[in-house]
Amino acid sequence: MADLKDTKETQLLYRQSVWTRVTHWVWAVTLFFMVTSGLQIFNAHPILYLGRQSGFGDKQYLGPQAGYGSKQFDNTVLDIHAEMHDGRIVGVTSILGHDFDTTGLLGKSGSKDQPVYQAFPEWATIPSYYDLATGRVIHFFFAWILVPTWFVWLFASLINGHFWHDIVPRLRDFRLLPRDIVSHLRLKFPHRRSYNVLQKLSYAVILILVIPGMIATGLTMSPGVDSAWPWLLDVFGGRQTARLLHFCGMLVIVLFFVVHIIMVIAAGPINEMRSMITGWYRSDQPEPTSGEA
Repeated sequence: MADLKDTKETQLLYRQSVWTRVTHWVWAVTLFFMVTSGLQIFNAHPILYLGRQSGFGDKQYLGPQAGYGSKQFDNTVLDIHAEMHDGRIVGVTSILGHDFDTTGLLGKSGSKDQPVYQAFPEWATIPSYYDLATGRVIHFFFAWILVPTWFVWLFASLINGHFWHDIVPRLRDFRLLPRDIVSHLRLKFPHRRSYNVLQKLSYAVILILVIPGMIATGLTMSPGVDSAWPWLLDVFGGRQTARLLHFCGMLVIVLFFVVHIIMVIAAGPINEMRSMITGWYRSDQPEPTSGEA
């Protein structure tokens, strides 16, 4: 094999192309700033609705109308706020009408002497202080980097075969799924040139579904884009639903990031980092034959 460098017990294989490595690190930076600035934007109105309208049926926005029974319809899915409870102010996260005390993390954070009453704490947002305008500038700046980077990755991956070989699971991959699940539960990670089926599934969900979905729902929240492409509102069921899906996509990306880092550490951080920096990956097992697959 042309990419074989060491034939003793392990093999040093060229695993990641320059296109995969560059786009990986560009995404790492852009997604960090987009998530943290997105939380800053969310803090300006920390309520998510389902549908085309914001129903204002939540506790925060009843205001003086509450005493007169003129409550509007309630299509609230998520509401993070602070409220008075038993003589003290607590942080509350309401999910589909069910309230949870999230004091210290969501709704109310900061120290006892300097409490902060906002949905996400200051350490989770950029800027750390409340500044919606700057948060929007940062978010859109990195969005203009994220979108072309995704198209570059997609085009390069289709050309060099990375898309079909490493990302899209094939039917025969699913026969290895039980084995891979057991292997992960036992914290045993074979080092092969090819991704295992769990890697393929997670990368396919993020790169083929979540990131394009985040781009599409982000565009749907823009009045200017809606005027040019009004069909986007029909596709996502309205601007409020698009905002809800955009937020859920962010949660999936954050969860993926946490699991990704844990797996890199568990599988061997030096080998994994070398692969994503130089492209070379040390394999300790041969590729599965077609019969094994």
